[in-house]
Amino acid sequence: MAENVNTSILFADVCGSTRLYETLGDQRAQQVIGECIAFMLEIVEQHGGTLVKTIGDEIMVRFDDANQAVRAACEIQEENESGRQYAGHRIALRAGLHHGPAILDDGDVFGDAVNVAARMAGIAKATQVITTGDTVALLDTELADMAREFDRTTVKGKSVELRICEILWEADDVTTMNVPSAVRPAGEQGLLILRYEGQEVKVGSVERPVITLGRGSQADMVIPAPLASRVHCRFESRRGKFVVVDQSTNGTFVRTADGENVYLRREELLIWGSGCIGLGEDVSEANQHLVHFTCP
Repeated sequence: MAENVNTSILFADVCGSTRLYETLGDQRAQQVIGECIAFMLEIVEQHGGTLVKTIGDEIMVRFDDANQAVRAACEIQEENESGRQYAGHRIALRAGLHHGPAILDDGDVFGDAVNVAARMAGIAKATQVITTGDTVALLDTELADMAREFDRTTVKGKSVELRICEILWEADDVTTMNVPSAVRPAGEQGLLILRYEGQEVKVGSVERPVITLGRGSQADMVIPAPLASRVHCRFESRRGKFVVVDQSTNGTFVRTADGENVYLRREELLIWGSGCIGLGEDVSEANQHLVHFTCP
């Protein structure tokens, strides 16, 4: 019999599974993904979660409490990023979740919480835990303090925008830099161009509204700086403007063309014009891993 419930729905899946099958072959890739799913479900069970279904390389689970769901998602990322391997291979994971009304029917779950959680999972990139502002409002203080709003979006069936938040599970100090709306915007119609040692990446198109930088293979632009985190920072396009967001241990150093120097640690900064950044290390001639940016 169908039952109306308020529940937390968490989706977690393997990033780049298609490539995994292409490089390892079906049998080996299935083994890797199978071990990863078993690992995720073990953590889910430890936090009081229940498996709803597995969908290829993805798990869909439910929790009675939002705190349980967030703690499980964070632990999955922490354990996975600690060097864990599956059948001898390392992979990156992403997670999205939401707490809200749903319909529980014969073990399956339908409704608003599922739809919104799936949207959050679709937004998440490698190593991220993405949720909604409504879910963050239900969290204990220690978990809520790990959340940072970085965008808003619409979801089918909802009349108001949803606040999208990232849970900074690696954070030991989370702050946000408020940027005045009067700050000069980036090129309204252009793209942000990132350059590093012959690499060039453009941010701002529909296909690439977000680009991550870091020393890990899961980053969109790999920067082998000695003090960089695996996924160190990201550049985002937001309504015609560009923002650099630090999510690292050692911070991100930004120097603009006008000579302004800014240090970000779990903060974000609106950028314009041109300049360069250092991952975990100051912008200087001695830094051999500077990334240059240009907003046309």
